[in-house]
Amino acid sequence: NQEKNEAGNNHRKRSEKMIKKIGIVTACIIVFIVVWLINLVWDAGEFKSITPHFAGSCKQVKSIIGAEDITIHPKTGVAYISAHDRRAANARKAAKGGIYAYDTTQASPSAVLLTAGPTSDFAPHGISLYIGDAGENVLFVVNHASDKQSIEVFILLNGKLSHQKTLRDSMLISPNDIVATGPNMFYFTNDHKYRSGLMRTVEDYGQLSVSNVVYYNGSVFSEAASGFGYANGINISPDKRTVYVSTVTEGSLHVLNRDLDSGKLTPQETIELGTGLDNIEIESNGDLWIGSHPKLLTFIGHTKDPNKLSPSQVLHLSPHNNYAPEEVYLNLGDELSGSSVAAVREKRLLIGSVFEPRFLDCRMD
Repeated sequence: NQEKNEAGNNHRKRSEKMIKKIGIVTACIIVFIVVWLINLVWDAGEFKSITPHFAGSCKQVKSIIGAEDITIHPKTGVAYISAHDRRAANARKAAKGGIYAYDTTQASPSAVLLTAGPTSDFAPHGISLYIGDAGENVLFVVNHASDKQSIEVFILLNGKLSHQKTLRDSMLISPNDIVATGPNMFYFTNDHKYRSGLMRTVEDYGQLSVSNVVYYNGSVFSEAASGFGYANGINISPDKRTVYVSTVTEGSLHVLNRDLDSGKLTPQETIELGTGLDNIEIESNGDLWIGSHPKLLTFIGHTKDPNKLSPSQVLHLSPHNNYAPEEVYLNLGDELSGSSVAAVREKRLLIGSVFEPRFLDCRMD
């Protein structure tokens, strides 16, 4: 009986130790999850206080849906707009997509559709307009049609777009934005390393810095730089020696030195801006304009429900002022939700959005 009692006591002690260990491990896991959630919500900007402001006036242009990227021709003043009805596409419905022209020099401009393709389900995303020394104009477009990622190349002549070719490669994993460096050369961002599935979700919510920038030299694709947390917008300085990459989950602007011969990019500096950075537009003087999402989790809610407003933000940075950020526009989302781009020419500011059935045409004081 004594041996049985001792065995029972030993078994009980082992059980208590095991339960204690399980309790400690469980508590550690709970603490880790709580800390991770707080950090995620904090980094996503959900604790920010939004006070709307803008020194100027804006009007809503309601003729197109999903004006995700906009670039303005510096000489003609015509804005080229990449638009796609992403809500319809996500619902597996027929989704209208195209490139539009919007002449900012006109008193009452309207958006004019320039494309009906090159495919029936043309799904344009990031765009870049190359203006050559001889006056040639080439428009590069990221296309997600039928989930077959491609880069479409158009010639712009006499106000019309003529499709020239389609480029595909295994390195187009999740292309987002593009910037031309020549009539047949460009960089583009892959905003994810993983195309789909669990790892893509882990990449987002784990804030992994694994996305990259790819360079096309006119014949082959190659990785130019990597290690970005959701690489999104990309653009280049007027002298073609500096490339800028904006990140969403990282909330940083990467300033990269460009090797003119190889196209390789090396870090110069990283500017933490604490907001979900989207597309970058460059003025002729080298200043940067960035459309941003100050509350990322709120924006995710907006992607699923148009009735959930997402704040819109426009940042202005100048390399002549050490990239000190200036918040030019901030809105709760009632005027425009989910701002993705800010294109500027003189005192004109066009603000586009990922999903909204409108964009903003603003005049800055």
